Amino acid sequence: MTKNKEKRDKHFPLIGHRIARLFEPPKKFIVSYVTKGQVVADLGCGPGFYSLHFAKILGPEGKVYSVDSDERCIKALEKKAKKRGYNNIEAYSSCASNLSFIEDNSIDFVFSNGLLCSIAPKQRETAVEEIKRILKPNGLAFLSAARASYSYMNTEEWENIIEGFKIIRREDKRSLYSAEVSLK
Repeated sequence: MTKNKEKRDKHFPLIGHRIARLFEPPKKFIVSYVTKGQVVADLGCGPGFYSLHFAKILGPEGKVYSVDSDERCIKALEKKAKKRGYNNIEAYSSCASNLSFIEDNSIDFVFSNGLLCSIAPKQRETAVEEIKRILKPNGLAFLSAARASYSYMNTEEWENIIEGFKIIRREDKRSLYSAEVSLK
């Protein structure tokens, strides 16, 4: 007899975020997406791998909404931000399907790196709608999702997500889907 358990958001171990830094230097990757004074939403931020770099680039005039459903990650991020003197990060322990603390059309850049494949399947569609709701009409988003066994997502689901956006650039690798998108 098989138990039918509801799937929940998956969380990467904190050590996994440290290892990722070796392969994905955040500053080099994100500098082309944001400029001083903008407002960014880092969805699935973990312990702040990218959020801290966004905060530095955006400066005190900008703002980073850092969101992760793992409260331990949010606490780690808040500790790092305080230590570095970054007052432009607002960190929230929440699922990306509930971004009610972010106003409509207020975000210049949404960064969702590995979030959509980790979010519980029943929450994914709502999370995508929230991304569309918070993104400014001329804003950009970077979406990526793992294709490995750790992912809740398959190719058809990925295609359904990105067809709801205007695709600027996409890259589908063996282990990762990614796309730069804007609103249609």
